[in-house]
Amino acid sequence: MRFAACFIAILLAVSACSKPRPPVGKWEGGYEGGGDLVVARVEILPSGQVKVMAPDITNLPQTQVAEYRARLSADLTNGWSGVEPRDFDFDGKTFRKPGGFAPQMVWDKSSNHLTLQLYIGARSALPVPLRPVDDFHDNPFASG
Repeated sequence: MRFAACFIAILLAVSACSKPRPPVGKWEGGYEGGGDLVVARVEILPSGQVKVMAPDITNLPQTQVAEYRARLSADLTNGWSGVEPRDFDFDGKTFRKPGGFAPQMVWDKSSNHLTLQLYIGARSALPVPLRPVDDFHDNPFASG
């Protein structure tokens, strides 16, 4: 009896220390502001590996927003098949490069939304909100 209680306690301790599994699914979205335009896709595979692509443009002329939205969306759609999955450390909320410190993505479990932290040059991270989708769209800004 005492052996069984110890065995169960050890199992519970080991499972409590186990690494959280990242959510499986697809997310997409974009950001426009301050002269920056970003379109993004993320797919988290059942293996836990992540495919991510986020073409961007900075210093965007306001007169060409629609043109660049279309161009970046096409780049995203056309380049997606070549994106290789990669590993990230995941703590149940935040994704980081293996052994890294800077957040790369943050997952909100309650809404299932993901925020991509995009680092452009030496600037602070640019948060790009992504929504969950069943399938990717040609226009990542589109809803639904």
